[in-house]
Amino acid sequence: MEQVLTLVCKLNPSQKQAEEIELVLKAFESACNYANQKVKPQITSKTTIQNMVYNEIRALFGLSASLAVRACARVGANRKTAKLKDKPVKVFKPTSADYDARIFSFREKDWTVSLTLMNGREHIKIDAGNYQRGKLKGRKPTSAQLCKHRDGNYYIHIQIKDKTPEPIKSTPLATTGETPATQWLNNVIGVDFGRRDIAVTSNGDKWDGKQINDVRDKFSRVRSSLQKKATKGTRSTRRRARQILQRLSGKERRFQQWLNHNISRSIIQDALKNNAAVAIEDLTGIRKRTNQKPRSKTERRRSNSWSFYQLRSFLEYKGVQFGVEIIAVPPAWTSQACHQCLQIGLRSEKRFKCTNEACSWSGDADLNGAKNIAAIGVNFVNSPRGSKCLCCELSVDSSGLLKAYTAPVIRSV
Repeated sequence: MEQVLTLVCKLNPSQKQAEEIELVLKAFESACNYANQKVKPQITSKTTIQNMVYNEIRALFGLSASLAVRACARVGANRKTAKLKDKPVKVFKPTSADYDARIFSFREKDWTVSLTLMNGREHIKIDAGNYQRGKLKGRKPTSAQLCKHRDGNYYIHIQIKDKTPEPIKSTPLATTGETPATQWLNNVIGVDFGRRDIAVTSNGDKWDGKQINDVRDKFSRVRSSLQKKATKGTRSTRRRARQILQRLSGKERRFQQWLNHNISRSIIQDALKNNAAVAIEDLTGIRKRTNQKPRSKTERRRSNSWSFYQLRSFLEYKGVQFGVEIIAVPPAWTSQACHQCLQIGLRSEKRFKCTNEACSWSGDADLNGAKNIAAIGVNFVNSPRGSKCLCCELSVDSSGLLKAYTAPVIRSV
């Protein structure tokens, strides 16, 4: 199995090259919009779109043959994605252009990329860090995307293909004194996502969400204050406020991304050490459901900035990369049922108490939920490997994430 990794490298073009890049981005955007308007919306085949508008794109916008083909393919791909979401493709923006092996190449000897622009081929220097250099060393990538980011700089998104190991079979470890069921549970790590604790595993590991919540609240206050000054202050105050807003742009997002990378890496490393699979909650649609409830503006902001989607996607691609099986399970009743006796209990914020007098378990509610998720994951691990088995390379939804197979609902006994 192959996995595609995207390496983002900053370009260092000359003034003339920057002008050429700007021209090709605008021409590519115009070609995509032209194809999207001329071809009927229900047509999603890139070949059909190319047959209908290829010659006109070449004549009107001056793109090379390969760039014209990539523009038609971009329209087709966007239409397929939009069709899955029941939304139309409205407009394209001049922020990116697709490149294949005929119009893009990477040269390791001088760390440049060769790109076909409007007036021919150009060799452009790239800024590559240690991570990018390590991944690109000895490689010959065949596809990339030329992008203009919000900071106004140009970047090249280079796609490289890596062969991934086969998923490790999660078999129970022979441990003295443990029942077979307990041994199986030890080889499936359940992960409960939350806001107070970002993630809690069935092994007892947890990552407190207080730090990220404090960071979000701080940036929200700073942005609110600066936005007021940028509209109501003096001329120099407005200019300075806009400069600070631009400097702070993306800091909160990058901090959240760094945190989710660390959390997902720790969970995958723990799974590798224990030869275990990882079971996660399928929280698709939870933001839409919670937004229907009446809440304060602050609570709505905190809920909508919860980045469970990103953490889940990081876990899934790292699982594919290291051969760890990732299982998406339905979250129904996992936070209300006791993991020991399956009796519906009482949850009060972070505490859970089982109402079954024979059990009477009490403890951390998120840990209880993680153990329930692990128990459901065991059923998938033990089930026959058919089309409904959710491993890391099977069954994805329109967003690219794993879909949860509907398991039997946990009920009280």
